[in-house]
Amino acid sequence: MRLKKARIQKYRSIRDTGFFDVESEKTILVGPNEAGKSAVLRALQQLNPPDEIRGFDVLRDYPRSEYNDITTGKVNPATVTIVEGHFALEAEDQAFLQDEFKSCTYVIGRKLDNKLWHKLIGAPEIKKYGDITKDLARLCSHIDSRVPAEEADPSRPTPGSTLKDIINDWTNTTLIDVEPAKKLKQWLSNIFHHVEEGNSKEEERYERLLYSCEVAQARKDALAILNDRMPIFVLFSNYFRVRPLIHLEHLANRLETGNLDDEQYDYGNQCLLKLLGFTARELSNLGRVVEPSANSPETLQACRDQLDRRSYQLNAAEVQLSKDICAVWLPDATRGEADRLRVVADGQYLKVVVEDSLGVNIELNQRSEGFQWLVSFFVVFFAEALGKHENAVLLLDEPGLSLHGLKQRDFRKTLSRLAEKNQTVYSTHSPFLVGPDELDLVRVVEMPDRTAGTKIHSEVASNDPAALLPLQEALGYDLAQSLFTQQRNFILEGLTDYWYLEAVSQLLREAGESGLNDKIALVPAQSAGKVVYFATILHAHKLKVAALLDSDSAGDQAAQQEILVYRLGNTAILRTKDVYTGSVAKPEIEELLRDTLVQIAKTDLAWDVSSIAEQQIARSIVDIFVREISGFSKYKLAKAFVRWSRDHAAADLVPAETIQWRNLINAINKVLK
Repeated sequence: MRLKKARIQKYRSIRDTGFFDVESEKTILVGPNEAGKSAVLRALQQLNPPDEIRGFDVLRDYPRSEYNDITTGKVNPATVTIVEGHFALEAEDQAFLQDEFKSCTYVIGRKLDNKLWHKLIGAPEIKKYGDITKDLARLCSHIDSRVPAEEADPSRPTPGSTLKDIINDWTNTTLIDVEPAKKLKQWLSNIFHHVEEGNSKEEERYERLLYSCEVAQARKDALAILNDRMPIFVLFSNYFRVRPLIHLEHLANRLETGNLDDEQYDYGNQCLLKLLGFTARELSNLGRVVEPSANSPETLQACRDQLDRRSYQLNAAEVQLSKDICAVWLPDATRGEADRLRVVADGQYLKVVVEDSLGVNIELNQRSEGFQWLVSFFVVFFAEALGKHENAVLLLDEPGLSLHGLKQRDFRKTLSRLAEKNQTVYSTHSPFLVGPDELDLVRVVEMPDRTAGTKIHSEVASNDPAALLPLQEALGYDLAQSLFTQQRNFILEGLTDYWYLEAVSQLLREAGESGLNDKIALVPAQSAGKVVYFATILHAHKLKVAALLDSDSAGDQAAQQEILVYRLGNTAILRTKDVYTGSVAKPEIEELLRDTLVQIAKTDLAWDVSSIAEQQIARSIVDIFVREISGFSKYKLAKAFVRWSRDHAAADLVPAETIQWRNLINAINKVLK
């Protein structure tokens, strides 16, 4: 089950985020300080938090400026939904459901009073009495007519008339819910033998009514199954650190007396103990075991067993932690730094140490900050998930904050590895944790003003320049690196062109065909007019350069610039019309995916221009979208295609599109060979 969109209302700085999309693997929240990113993550966790996590607190969590509405009774906490999530079902979920429920969307919400509600979208609806009155009346008439005259007794009710006792107080709006359905289903069972055998019309009517009685229970069963399969939402922040040295007696006393100056300070340690299978008091008592007299072998053995139990459980936990951490932490980062994680009990002290390749044990706090963060994260993650970590959504607040910029760039791959098994949402200010090929995964969080509250944009758009700063820095850094590090450079008009080329190239590679040469750096120039500037700079450094220009008016104008032709030569200026085989006179890059984009726009964005595109094949598809769709965005369309490409293969493209792209990529590889 994967979260596909969410909405948060009336929570701290949030008035209403509106619905925002969540990617199937990794979603990145960016925005300035105090925009509400942490509040978004905390609210999302309440969709299905671990058992120990505190729920919503009306006093602390309802927007302070509106709290008077609560105290005066104007707003009832039981009616306020704080967080709502829509989940797409995966094959593992669908296997437990009846066929008619397999394509539905599971929706769950948490109210301010912490009550949970859920529903299904796209599932069979529960019938109302008004929907079945005609069928009931006709079935009653049919079965009453089947009673032989010699059996008819005016003083006795007919089979059909016995229905009146059941529907006596029903109205047309009465739902045939679980209890009403039970009564009606029992009546149908009692009168079944009166239905004429071989009468297909009445038999079909009977089956329809019977199905109407079963829908409510089927929905109830489906909801129960999906609720049981809901992923745990694990939130991890930099505060939840595992301390390298824990005094068990002191920790046990603090926990038992509730004398905690800062609950977050001890939270990581509590999770570590939970993962080990001990309480602080149990480990503390084990640390005070006194060796008994040798004259009592039974007592000696019991003492030994007690200590061995502690040792074996600690060892099992450290082996599992080491394995899982090394699976996602980059191999070069683990070498000499994290060969083995050890949890050592010594009297009243519990120590977390790292054994390096030389066999030296070093306390965790002497290792890198990034590694300490990762160890703490896994301890909290596995403790909170409690065996359900394969069905958990990870919410990470500013991960890897202490890492060097270049190390953060590597750590981005670690996050991707985590996201392969667990849907991940994380917030960041760092440009190094947003890849240039991940802009479609970004959600911009901003607070235009306190009255409007926190807003989340599913597209890269914001009125606050500070919100977009990490993205601008990420693009700037990547562009600066790619400009002079690759011998071969291919300039594109814009970012959407970059996405299309990269995505289709990957589809072809996965299909066993030749994709774009991986030694070619793709350079988006932001517009056709700026292609010449990038070409001039790169050419001046004696690098191989080529460019792709659309065949629209802007592309024609750029292609005719003398300096561009002089720098690159005609053969290095590729045009979309060179590979396009359709009817549009001045094709842009979108024409190379015309049919696929029309279908994606219809299914994923609810932009239906299919009939117009089919009728007007000589008209630009971008022009059709602009004219027919209010609020059309090339960015949204390209983003939808990138998302589509992750779940599809090259064979899903229209054959003509595959040929066009194959020819384009071959031409690029040839001109930059």
